[in-house]
Amino acid sequence: MVFKWDGHTHTKFCYHGNPAETPLYLERAIERGFQRYTISEHPPLPEQWVADPELMAELAMPLEELPVYLAYAEEMKKRYEERLEVTVGLEMDYLHGREDFSNELLGRCGDRLEDVLVSVHYLPGRGGIRCLDYKADDFRDGLLSYYGTMDAVVNEYYNHVEQAIEWAAALPMRKRLGHVQLIEKFREALPPIDPELVERRLAGLLPKLEAAGLGIDVNVAGLRVPTCGQAYTPQGFLEACAERGIPLVYGSDTHKPEHVGADWAWFEAAVGGLKR
Repeated sequence: MVFKWDGHTHTKFCYHGNPAETPLYLERAIERGFQRYTISEHPPLPEQWVADPELMAELAMPLEELPVYLAYAEEMKKRYEERLEVTVGLEMDYLHGREDFSNELLGRCGDRLEDVLVSVHYLPGRGGIRCLDYKADDFRDGLLSYYGTMDAVVNEYYNHVEQAIEWAAALPMRKRLGHVQLIEKFREALPPIDPELVERRLAGLLPKLEAAGLGIDVNVAGLRVPTCGQAYTPQGFLEACAERGIPLVYGSDTHKPEHVGADWAWFEAAVGGLKR
């Protein structure tokens, strides 16, 4: 029996998500038999991190909302403590060159965080920092045109993933690497990526993950993205992680209540028979 834990979820504090209150998510998780539910919202970003002010407003909560979010998540934890284990977390972005901002932000949280996902959503690109999972056309204009080839973008992405793992190694709480193959979100709308390159880069992450004590967010959101059609964690990589004892945690990456528990059957089939 696989422990039923959704380790990657969002809330009304996500401004590219849904304004629904968290009890709607938690009741749905209970109905679906989940035993643990991690609230892991996007934290604030440095001012003008991306150039487009409208996009910037959608990406993360403003700094002044962080304590409000933490209090809200703690309230949910207490309210549901007899029905569901709720853990308080964040999906920390790896901010290359602004690790100081992330460290200061985590300092503000003190010991209130139980779970942290560390994700790479941003790469240097045309005109500054670009959000790699925003839109396919934006990826093409801001990243593909800047790096020249898809393989060059992929290599830069995995360079940042490796740096994210190194940064996360010092974090004291339970931690996971978020959606390791997010770079393939628009794979059906962009030029193809060399699969052997991806396989090599993923294999190179394994000893780094093990040494840093990071688990893997087995993120199923790609299955519901029309331009992706696959989970953000390939089967071979999951098997290699399991062999090394790297924790594998289901992540719905829910941005609306109906996402809770999405594609759990896929996760159970993918990891249920692995030694974990």
